[in-house]
Amino acid sequence: MISESHFSPALGLGNCHAQTVFPTLHRSKPWVATRCEWLATPDGDQLALCTPKPLVDDPHKPLVLVLHGLEGSVNSPYAQGLMDALLKKGYQVAVMHFRGCGGVPNKLPRAYHSGDSEDPRWLAGHLAQRYPRTPLMAVGYSLGGNVLLKWLGEDGQQGLLKAAVAVSAPMDLAACSQRIQSGLSRFYQRHLLQSLKGSLARKAVDPALASAMPDLNNPALFSNFHQFDNQVTAPLHGFNGVADYYSRASSKPLLRHIARPTLILHAKDDPFISTKAIPSEAELSAAVQLELSAQGGHVGFVAGSLWRPRYWLESRIPAFLDQHR
Repeated sequence: MISESHFSPALGLGNCHAQTVFPTLHRSKPWVATRCEWLATPDGDQLALCTPKPLVDDPHKPLVLVLHGLEGSVNSPYAQGLMDALLKKGYQVAVMHFRGCGGVPNKLPRAYHSGDSEDPRWLAGHLAQRYPRTPLMAVGYSLGGNVLLKWLGEDGQQGLLKAAVAVSAPMDLAACSQRIQSGLSRFYQRHLLQSLKGSLARKAVDPALASAMPDLNNPALFSNFHQFDNQVTAPLHGFNGVADYYSRASSKPLLRHIARPTLILHAKDDPFISTKAIPSEAELSAAVQLELSAQGGHVGFVAGSLWRPRYWLESRIPAFLDQHR
């Protein structure tokens, strides 16, 4: 089902770039304290699971697993805001750091990518064993949203999640790679590629990993996402080039297979995501609700006013999850 969102942008923040940038500027420092537990993965690597409170096995307190966006972490403003909102509503919450995120390099040459559904699937199984009576839900932002939707589509009826929400998800990676190379969106591309370069540089100082790292002095690798994904992401993660990666990692073809109640929140003016990535009604399963707004930017959705901003996602997401507790 596709429906129109009730979101209305804050006075003075109608522009998509203002919506995208404002939350980071307004919420520059973390305010929800967390502790991170390191978990050993089956392939000899490590994942961080970050929580504001110790988790307990309680059937009346669902656990919401949060998947952050590209180069994000538990300290990203959207993750901090959601944790705060969910805790006040009686949920438990945990943020999974994708491999190498949060400022701590992972142990293997590989890192993470936009279709990396195996890690959250493994983590969900681990949490289900540890807290067998606790309902498990998930929220994914941007890259994490695409990962979440892909995971849901792959698992179908066999999935562990009771409900899920994806925000500003790049469901067609090829189309989104083209979109972010145009206009002012190139500034976001440059910023993110520099962050990825820094993450690779931190791994390159490890003698055990240095030989597997790309040539960080090659400017072509960091000229745009298409080049980076073709020469870095794809070979590091077993894809046969960028076209194979974008095809196999995009969640859009799998949306029709999702069997758990799922809400997709998306703004048509998202400066990261091509309108070609927005699925049609026929591409959605009956379990999926796509809620579109004319404005909102990328993981923005700031309502209220400049002086009294209201972060709409922090009410809309809990409201949907409440329906499936």
